[in-house]
Amino acid sequence: QVQLVESGGGLVQPGGSLRLSCAASGIIFSNYVMGWYRQAPGKQRELVADISNGGSTNYVDSVKGRFAISRDNAKNTVYLQISSLKPEDTAVYYCNARRIRYGTYWGQGTQVTVSS
Repeated sequence: QVQLVESGGGLVQPGGSLRLSCAASGIIFSNYVMGWYRQAPGKQRELVADISNGGSTNYVDSVKGRFAISRDNAKNTVYLQISSLKPEDTAVYYCNARRIRYGTYWGQGTQVTVSS
């Protein structure tokens, strides 16, 4: 059974930082592209960042320079360091694992709220 378990969300003031973590089980983690998506109220889920099994990263323009995705294959964990947070970053952040012909998996999400 595949499980992706996110943690690290919370309430933070504008300009603050958080580190989100996603622990994976039930997959050969190193074979999967790992990503973070977010969904704000009333909006569609969007890709924030992803990282290939080789370590190549990709970011949506709105978070470039503020967010950093990384992975630790030994710990089956992907991270999202989020800094210089803005109110518009408020959303539920979801972990995603995908591999062609093997499927796509989602975590349950972790809430990030940016407010003073």
